[in-house]
Amino acid sequence: MKNVKLKSPSQQPKPAKASTGRMAGRTGGRMSARQRSAYSTEEVEEIFRRFSVQRPEPKGELEHVNPFTLVVAVALSAQATDAGVNKATRALFAVADTPEKMLALGEERVRDYIKTIGLYRNKAKNVIALSRKLITDFGGEVPRTREELVTLPGVGRKTANVVLSMAFGEATIAVDTHIFRIAHRIRIAPGKTPDEVEAHLLRVIPEHRLYHAHHWLILHGRYVCKARRPECERCVIADICKSPEKTSDIPAPLVELPPQAIAAVG
Repeated sequence: MKNVKLKSPSQQPKPAKASTGRMAGRTGGRMSARQRSAYSTEEVEEIFRRFSVQRPEPKGELEHVNPFTLVVAVALSAQATDAGVNKATRALFAVADTPEKMLALGEERVRDYIKTIGLYRNKAKNVIALSRKLITDFGGEVPRTREELVTLPGVGRKTANVVLSMAFGEATIAVDTHIFRIAHRIRIAPGKTPDEVEAHLLRVIPEHRLYHAHHWLILHGRYVCKARRPECERCVIADICKSPEKTSDIPAPLVELPPQAIAAVG
C-alpha cells in the first residue's frame, strides 16, 4: 500500500482559547513507553483532518435549551444513553428550564420525569440540589469556570468540560467512556485514568483541532469504533490506525456525512 500523503491543515475559524488544562497537560511529567501516543504529529493531524471533512461542525447529541438544561442533561447522562436522556428531558425541560422552576417542581416530580433513566432517584436529588446551589451561590446563572462548576452536586470534571465547551465555547476534552476506550484502543492517548487520558489528548491534539476534537472522538466511538466490534470497514482512518484490534487497512471514502439527526439546541 502506498504511504498516505499528509495534507496541510485546512483553514478554520480560530476557536475559543483552550482552557488552562491544556498547558497543565503539556507541562506534566514524563510518560512511560506504554503510555506514549503511537502516532507522529503528522499522523495525528491527518486523523483529525479527516474527521473534520466527515463532520465539519460536530454537535453534542444531548438536547438542551440553555446552559442550565445542558448541565442537567449531562449530569443525567452518566451511565445512560443520550437518546434515553433526551426522551426523558424533553417533557421535563418544557416545564422547568431554569433553576427556579426546577426547584419549584420538587424532587418527587423530577423523579417522575426521569424514572426511565438509570439511577434516577439519586439523579433527581442532585438536580434539585444543584438548582438550589445555582440560586443561592451563583444568582441562578451557570458558572463559567471548571472550579465553580464542579462544586455543583452531581457535576464532575467530565460534565464541567462538556458545559464549558458546548455552552461557553471553550476548547476542552471531556473524557467519557467512548473517548477513554478510543484513546486506548487506537493508542492515540493511553492513560490509567480519565484525567490522564485528558491530559495526554491535550498534549497530542493540534491546537487548531482541539475545539471539535471532543465530539469527533465521541461520534467516532459511538458510530464506527464501537465497543463490541469496531466497524473498520466504515473507518476513514483505517490505514493510519495502529489498533491491534483493527480488521482493515483500507480507509472508508472520505466524504462529508449527512447532518446529525439529533443536535443540541444552543
